[in-house]
Amino acid sequence: MAIKKMWGGRFQEGSSKLVDEFGASISFDKHMAYEDLEGSLAHVKMLKHTNILSADDADKIIAGLHILQDKLANGELTFSTELEDIHMNMESLLTQEIGDVAGKLHTARSRNDQVATDLHLYLKNRLEIVIDEIKNLQKVIVKKAEENVETVMPGYTHLQHAQPISYGHYLMAYYQMFQRDIERFEFNKKHTNISPLGAAALAGTTFPIDREFTAKELDFDNIYANSLDAVSDRDFVLEFLSNASILMMHLSRFCEEIILWCSYEFGYIELSDKYSTGSSIMPQKKNPDMAELIRGKSGRIYGHLTALLATMKSLPLAYNKDLQEDKEGVFDAVKTVIPSLKIFAGMLDTLTVNKDKMLHATEHDFSNATELADYLATKGIPFRKAHAIVGQLVFEGIENNTTLSDIPLEKYKEINSEIGEDIYQFLQSKVAVQRRHSLGGTGFDQVKLQIKNAKKQLNL
Repeated sequence: MAIKKMWGGRFQEGSSKLVDEFGASISFDKHMAYEDLEGSLAHVKMLKHTNILSADDADKIIAGLHILQDKLANGELTFSTELEDIHMNMESLLTQEIGDVAGKLHTARSRNDQVATDLHLYLKNRLEIVIDEIKNLQKVIVKKAEENVETVMPGYTHLQHAQPISYGHYLMAYYQMFQRDIERFEFNKKHTNISPLGAAALAGTTFPIDREFTAKELDFDNIYANSLDAVSDRDFVLEFLSNASILMMHLSRFCEEIILWCSYEFGYIELSDKYSTGSSIMPQKKNPDMAELIRGKSGRIYGHLTALLATMKSLPLAYNKDLQEDKEGVFDAVKTVIPSLKIFAGMLDTLTVNKDKMLHATEHDFSNATELADYLATKGIPFRKAHAIVGQLVFEGIENNTTLSDIPLEKYKEINSEIGEDIYQFLQSKVAVQRRHSLGGTGFDQVKLQIKNAKKQLNL
């Protein structure tokens, strides 16, 4: 026998089973069960506070909601598709616990402001977790950078050797990216921490409710000033998905380099066995599957952002059933982002840096060409002319399979008689890195300063 819909008073026929299944959201909005109960508790306490409900009725409802909270924590609640969503399911379960008085809980409330409240609470609770996981990753980055301040590696532009840099400096670049991610999520909290509860369906209510009371109960900082906006706003969700997309893009870039650098051709790093997998046919393989998975999952988050933007772009005020599509992407994004951060932090923390291989890569290339051009400029040669001279020397080196350090002093003196033996010191990779001490540069002292500032930021 079909369950009578709570909203079905004006309907003479029941909906078809297919319609029930297609329209139901309980399969995914059950993830907001905790928040739904939390919001209901705040609402009924407000109804008691304002004498909209008698103390006796309110106390019975409060007791029933606490029973449901305990059962939820113990995994004892079962939800029904015929009851559509988490709100109707919870009301039905509450009715089973305390009888018809449960129906008074919905006084001065609509599912529209209820679902908006649930979603605000859900994201509010998860934002702190995401931020904490980013900070944990930053701590790993700082630790790894501190161990590799004087580890010299090729810096790249266009994936071509550009100039030698500190590996610690490279790592701290990602620290800064993740810091911006934290700042974006922190700002996201501002728009998430607003209470829509009390806006009802779209126009507010005639009951003498106290929205400040429920906002305080739920630890919201602010209250929506407009009831239409309160039930239809999903900007805070779009902000989260946008921020999550940028975060995953940063992780993906990092993963791309890890994948390249643990390859045989580079060999700069080696991943721990704990974060690698093998091949079912090739015994020698050690695959960076976790890095590849995180890189792949970035597109998944982009899809959720694009999907919600497309859903929102033509919605008239206020609530529309289309907004049911706002949740699955958010739930999946949370389920994707947090494990990605945890896995990446562990992968980075346990990888081995092949310092000699990195250094060797800077000693048999021409990434010190700018050092030579700068050196010639200090001897009075205009930089543009020095650039051209060094470019010709690089060409000759490629032709003869020699480096700039292999050029005899006599040939350098033909360029400028003031050039001395110190030129070979300048051409050393480690010296080139060490000398770049401009603020924010790759010089060892500057990298140490970055690490010091990061530790202060992280309270380490």
